[in-house]
Amino acid sequence: PPEEVEDASEPTKRDRSHLESTLKLNEDKPADDFSGVLQRLRKIYHSSIKPLEQSYRYNELRQHEITDGEITSKPMVLFLGPWSVGKSSMINYLLGLDDTPYQLYTGAEPTTSEFTVIMHGPKLKTIEGIVMAADSARSFSPLEKFGQNFLEKLIGIEVPHKLLERVTFVDTPGIIENRKQQERGYPFNDVCQWFIDRADLIFVVFDPTKLDVGLELEMLFRQLKGRESQIRIILNKADSLATQELMRVYGALFWSLAPLINVTEPPRVYVSSFWPQEYNPDTHKDLFLKEEISLLEDLNQVIENRMENKIAFIRQHAIRVRIHALLVDRYLQTYKDKMTFFSDGELVFRDIVEDPDKFFIFKSILAKTNVSKFDLPNREAYKDFFGINPITSFKLLSQQCSYMGGCFLEKIEKAITRELPDLLGSIGLGKKPNILSCDITGCGETPKNRYRKP
Repeated sequence: PPEEVEDASEPTKRDRSHLESTLKLNEDKPADDFSGVLQRLRKIYHSSIKPLEQSYRYNELRQHEITDGEITSKPMVLFLGPWSVGKSSMINYLLGLDDTPYQLYTGAEPTTSEFTVIMHGPKLKTIEGIVMAADSARSFSPLEKFGQNFLEKLIGIEVPHKLLERVTFVDTPGIIENRKQQERGYPFNDVCQWFIDRADLIFVVFDPTKLDVGLELEMLFRQLKGRESQIRIILNKADSLATQELMRVYGALFWSLAPLINVTEPPRVYVSSFWPQEYNPDTHKDLFLKEEISLLEDLNQVIENRMENKIAFIRQHAIRVRIHALLVDRYLQTYKDKMTFFSDGELVFRDIVEDPDKFFIFKSILAKTNVSKFDLPNREAYKDFFGINPITSFKLLSQQCSYMGGCFLEKIEKAITRELPDLLGSIGLGKKPNILSCDITGCGETPKNRYRKP
């Protein structure tokens, strides 16, 4: 009968129940309500970290001010990789957008030329990048610094999907076009870096049938330095190859990435086909399904730990702000000690900035404060920093105290050693009282490492 012919031409769709159960999409219980914790986190940030950040103009050194939108934002999953490896198809599949008007456009040619942010909203709608950047409640307002050309290449899609209540996806243009950075009209690598710095999980997607690890990828992995624990490598479209061929590609991929990654623990690689169609016959369906489920569990883990990650992120930021303040204070103190009634301030200071080691500026910070030498910023950065911000425009730390408000330095130190770890302890205890006790995480010491897989 003719009906059967029709069935044959229409590719059969895979069962999605494992997606729903692993990502807990059917549970009616509301997502954990962390609004109280977030309020405390905001308060600690505004009262104990931000005053020092502003007073010593930290954001001019690191280009990183934390906005309220960033404190309250959801975890972000970033999809990177060459064009046509199935990044957009994978997002469509995870969110079940296939055959809806809002599926991300996919095809063999480089289709995604925008940075697409897929987030939760009450109904399906598209938002222009210019609007996203203007809205300070969202965490994307800092993107304005990349210019109008970039904002035209930024697009937001709101989708009423349960998963997006807890996580935001970002789809990126294929990196293969990287050679034409000038033609793009905006700093592509800097934009990628901005997203990489903020992503909680980074999926680097490859197509095993055309694996070409070229310059673009080298560039990309250089940008991913230091973020190894967030990276997951995905060998997508795995059912399009025979097993033996797949094994060969898997080996080749590791071989070509090894020099780029060189960390003790290589990133996890997932081998599967992330799209709704059935796997090709005679391929390792069971393996692919297992791999897919572990990837979903991985994603779920990031969602579950989002609050701990956020607190750890703010604490890391506070540590950097504190080091910066100590350094500026040290430069200023050295300058004051060297100045006499007759000396020329500019010459005196130039001498200090040119050769801080002669005055033991960095060494004295290491000697007097518990700062790791690996956390010290680069001294060249301070030449530029003081070029824009004259040393005389700063006050010593000892003068940054008030009778009512206490001292800036003491407040940030209290936030780093006590308030933020206590906040971390409070959510741990609420969630899993038996697992997160202080003997394991050492709450008083340092918050647990956000980058270690449990």
